[in-house]
Amino acid sequence: MNGDVRTQWGLVIPADACAWTFARSGGAGGQHVNTSSSKAMLVVDLTRLTGPDAARQRVLGALGAELRVTSQTHRSQHRNRDECVARAVERIDDAARPPAPPRRRTRPTKGAVERRLQSKRRDAEVKRGRRGDW
Repeated sequence: MNGDVRTQWGLVIPADACAWTFARSGGAGGQHVNTSSSKAMLVVDLTRLTGPDAARQRVLGALGAELRVTSQTHRSQHRNRDECVARAVERIDDAARPPAPPRRRTRPTKGAVERRLQSKRRDAEVKRGRRGDW
């Protein structure tokens, strides 16, 4: 991450709020895997986010003060770094999203009520027909 990263919800992740570490990846890769540190680990200090205060508070409430993201899916360290940044931005955006408005309760239509009652009458009639003097 060369510079600051802006998220969809207007939050800015400062470059100096991110700490990178690298390690050797597991998995396939042949001899190359034993010599390169392509696994990328990103730690973002979420207390240093800038942007709308409400979004910042939602992020801090959902994710805490620190976000850790790891990627080792690619053989290239550069691609793993890019994937870490993308995952971090996605997680921060998901946490910054305001909650959905509560559902407004609606009443069933007259036709739906009538169909339900008609069905109940029909079922009751079927059950009444099953009764008999044994």
